[in-house]
This record gives sequence, structure tokens and C-alpha cells, in this order.
Amino acid sequence: MTESYGAAFVVRWMEAAAGAVEREAGRLTELDSAIGDADHGTNLRRGFAAVAEELAKEPPGTPGAVLVTAGRLLISTVGGASGPLYGTLLRRAGKELGEAGEVTRDGLARALAAGVAAVGQLGGAAPGDKTMLDALTPAVAALPESFAAARAAADAGAAATVPLRARKGRAGYLGERSVGHQDPGATSSALLFAALEEVAAG
Repeated sequence: MTESYGAAFVVRWMEAAAGAVEREAGRLTELDSAIGDADHGTNLRRGFAAVAEELAKEPPGTPGAVLVTAGRLLISTVGGASGPLYGTLLRRAGKELGEAGEVTRDGLARALAAGVAAVGQLGGAAPGDKTMLDALTPAVAALPESFAAARAAADAGAAATVPLRARKGRAGYLGERSVGHQDPGATSSALLFAALEEVAAG
């Protein structure tokens, strides 16, 4: 039997993501201080806290609407590049899900794949450029297999950014000096899939 997930599941996912970002904000900012503006953790914490607060007040009734709401809030509350990128990921995925009351894991994978494609267009990046796409792309590809496989793929993708030379964003200006550091965006993207797997596991 194919399991499907309603709006409450997606709300719990966003709440779990907010908790993960809260716990890891210091590490994200530390990673970002090496190759970015040293604000990734602070910015994401503010954004996901706003998402959790809004969803607690009045949760939307469909999985798609939850993601669209979360994406909109991230765009409006997160400074730097990560707000528009994360916001685009979730909003595009939410729009892809449409008005359906429930979503299967395969359906969520397809919606998130559309979100990832939109992030690539917005940032002009591809896997291998040492960005969040290095975690998002393999995670979404593995999601039809299982939530655990998606989490493992995201973690591996984030770790694999360490030896890469950054080609986009602030880190791209550092050239060779960006080598040897894990990308903060890929690291926070992996947190998103860790939260998803935790919520799915109950």
C-alpha cells in the first residue's frame, strides 16, 4: 500500500526543520564564516522560526499550501541569498503539489525536483558548484526509494562539497581558498532532509 501524507505531516516537517536549524545555527554560521558572510545560521534560524510560528497560528489545509506559505515567509524574512533560494525551493514544490489533500512520497519527490530545478535556475548553479544543490539533487533523486535514503544522500552530498572549489555566490570569489570547507547551504539542505526522515519515522 502506498502511504500518503496530509498537511499536518508537512507542518510537522517544517517544525522539525525549524528545530534542526535552531540547534545547528552556530555550526552553519561557523561554516559560512569560512567561505561566506558568516550569517547563514542566523538568517535561516530567523526564517524557519517565522515559518513555525505562522504554521502554528493557522496551518493551511493542504500539503502544497503549507509549502507555499513556508516558502513565502522564507523569502520575506531571510536576508542574503538563502532566503530567496529556500523560498523558491518550497514555493515551487508547493505549487507543483497544487490543491491535493494528500501527497505520496513519489509525489513529494517530483514536487521537490521541480523546486530544485527552480533553485538551479535562480542561482545559475549546477551540482558540483559547491552549493545547496550538491545536497538537494541527490536527496530528491533518492527520495522515491525511502526517506532514510534521501537523508543519507543529502548528508553524503553535503560532505562531498569539502574538496570542491566554489563556483557560485560569495564563496566563488575565494577561488582555491574555498577548497577544504563544507558548503553551508548544502549542510542546511541536509538538515531539511534529516527533519523529513525524523517526522516520517514518527
